[in-house]
Amino acid sequence: MSSILFILNDAPYGNERAYNALRLAGALIGKDDTKVRIFLMADSVSCGKSGQKVPPGYYNIQIMLGRVIREGEVALCGTCMEARGIAESELIEGAKKSTLAQLADWTIDADKVLIF
Repeated sequence: MSSILFILNDAPYGNERAYNALRLAGALIGKDDTKVRIFLMADSVSCGKSGQKVPPGYYNIQIMLGRVIREGEVALCGTCMEARGIAESELIEGAKKSTLAQLADWTIDADKVLIF
C-alpha cells in the first residue's frame, strides 16, 4: 500500500493552495492501495472548522475535507489551533486535534510527502 501525506499550511480561502491539495487528495483516495493522510498546520487549521458558509457556486473546503476524512485521516496541529482560538469541539466530524509528534510519525510512515 502506498502512503501519501499532505501537509497544508495556508488558509482555506484567499488563495487556492488548500483547494488544490484537497482536489489531489480526493483523486488519490479513490485509487486502490493508497492511504491518504492530511495534516493541517498554521493557517490551514481553519480548513477543519465546521460550519463553513461560502457564496453559492464557490468551493467549500469543509465538504472537500469531509470526503477525505471518510476514507483517510485528517489531523490538525493543536498548537496552531490554540493560537487561532479554534476549539476541538469546533472541528468537523472525523478531524482530530494532534501534535507535531504525530506529524513526525506520519512523515516517517509516508512514501510521499506533499506540502501545500
